[in-house]
Amino acid sequence: MTRVFLADSQIATRSAFRLVVQDLNMQVVGEAADWFSAMTQASGTQPDMLVVNWDLIPTNSSLVELRATCPAAVVIVLLSQFDARRQAALSAGADSFISQGEPPERVAERLRAAVGSASRNSST
Repeated sequence: MTRVFLADSQIATRSAFRLVVQDLNMQVVGEAADWFSAMTQASGTQPDMLVVNWDLIPTNSSLVELRATCPAAVVIVLLSQFDARRQAALSAGADSFISQGEPPERVAERLRAAVGSASRNSST
């Protein structure tokens, strides 16, 4: 079962993602409402996937720091808009991104694709 850690300041967003994750038979192993909590709690949960709101990340290098704490995890960045942030998130080390405005079905597709990509990369 894929283990997912959610980091977003909005409880409604975390709740919505929790439902999508559970519908995909994935397990939410932890949640954080701020960057400091995400950094201190994520590694202890041993997630396979980190879903992090871009607005929580203080600098691009911080995503590198998060990756260092959970090196095996796929990093999905939540964006409020598809603008320069999309490229910035990918350049900062995100594996993928999801727009917060996307419908649950599209979110589920992106999460499944991220898990599939991680599985293919770890088997090579």
